[in-house]
This record gives sequence, structure tokens and C-alpha cells, in this order.
Amino acid sequence: MSTATAAQPVAMTSQTDGKVLEVRDISKSFGGVHAVRGVTFDVREGEILGLIGPNGSGKSTLFNCILGQLTPTSGEVLVSGRSVTGLRPSELNRLGIGRTFQLLQVFPQLTVRENLILAGQEHEGSRLKRLFGPRDAGLTANANRMIDFFRLGHLSDEKAGGLSYGQQKLLDCAMAFMAGPRLVLLDEPAGGVNLTMLGNLKERLQAINKATGATFVVIEHNMEFVMSLCTRIIVLAEGKIIAEGPPDTIRKNPEVIEAYLGH
Repeated sequence: MSTATAAQPVAMTSQTDGKVLEVRDISKSFGGVHAVRGVTFDVREGEILGLIGPNGSGKSTLFNCILGQLTPTSGEVLVSGRSVTGLRPSELNRLGIGRTFQLLQVFPQLTVRENLILAGQEHEGSRLKRLFGPRDAGLTANANRMIDFFRLGHLSDEKAGGLSYGQQKLLDCAMAFMAGPRLVLLDEPAGGVNLTMLGNLKERLQAINKATGATFVVIEHNMEFVMSLCTRIIVLAEGKIIAEGPPDTIRKNPEVIEAYLGH
């Protein structure tokens, strides 16, 4: 497998009418609790989709059903027309699906560059190749490109544990892009980030979307961040979609306002 760069997304299966992700009637129950109830939506090539809703609306459960952390009770997930329901997260990674988590996944004792190399190694060929190939799996050049793109050059040799929380968030996002994914799911990227770093994070996400055509789905509680970043927003409440549309429309939707004010 050739090394993917920020300008060379990983190739995936053929798309269906430009749909990168299709979520079809996904439901998830835990005993008698229905966390997600028949959710259906599409995400198209190059789109930045926001997924919002009050606490307990089912956002994280839905994300985890899409990403293989949970198996849906019913329904189907397709990526570029291929059913991926029930695949493990590692298998989804190899299909070009990246993600970030609410809790940072950086390794504090490794440098910024080493974190990026480690993030990319899982996508570089067989285990045998990783064991007996170059120590960096040939990923240093790509790591340096991601460092430059996310403006982390002055921190490249610093241990991740010594970075500010906002800088670690940038690193976490950079790690998600090490394999050049076509689809990235971002779980509360703005959480705990100060306003200055938040503006930098948003600008970098918009830039990589434009440069690579990468498609994003973003769960976020920071309404100003998601409204200014995303081109379309889906609102969940009690496990169901209650609204969908551009940010300006969602802001004024009475059902959305009621869902937030009622929690």
C-alpha cells in the first residue's frame, strides 16, 4: 500500500450518487431503553455534516453504531455503497474511515511526530511488513506533512503530554488524517478548547476538507462552532431525527429550540 498524504485520500469502493455514508433505519436498544430509533440519513462527498442534540438524544450511541463500537439492533450502514454493518473499527479504518474521540487518544510519552507515525502504522501493509520494515514504516515524511498542515512544526519533537489541551486536540485530529481518510467522524472536537485554538482548529478542518475532499460528520455541543463549520445539520432528540437542514434554518426551528430548552 502506498503512503497516503493529506492530498491523497485512501481509495474506497465506488460511490452511489456521491453518497459516502448511508445510514439506513438504524435502531439501538439496551434492554427496554431505545437509545436510537430508526435513524436514516446520507452524507455526500465533501460535505461537513453536523450531528447535534441535547444530552441523552442518542448522538454517541448512533456514532458508535456507525463506527463498529456497537452493533445496531436493526438497520444498516453503508460506505460508498458497501454494507459495513458489524465490521470492527480496525476494518473500517482500512476502508478509509477515521475518527476522533471525546477523550483524547494521544500518547503522552511520545513526541508529536511519533504519535502521528504510530497512528499511521496500522494502515501500512501487513503485520510482517510492520515488524521487519523500516522503524517508522516509511511514515516520517507523511507525518511531517501533517505536522506542517496542522501548524504543529514548533512542537514536532515535544512530548504530547507537555502540550496544551487545544494543541493535543489538533494533534488528535492530525492523527485521524494520517491514512488520508475519505470519511472522518469527529466526536466533540471543540470540547475544552479555548477560543483562539478553536478558531485555528475550525480553519484547519475547513482547509483539509477543501484540499482533500474529505467528508466529515461532527458531533458537537458548541453550537457556534458547529453552526459555523458545518454545511448541513441533523438534530436528534430522544433517539429520533427532529430536524435537518442548513445552519440558518436549524437555528430558527421551533422544535429544535424546544428540544434544547426542554432539557
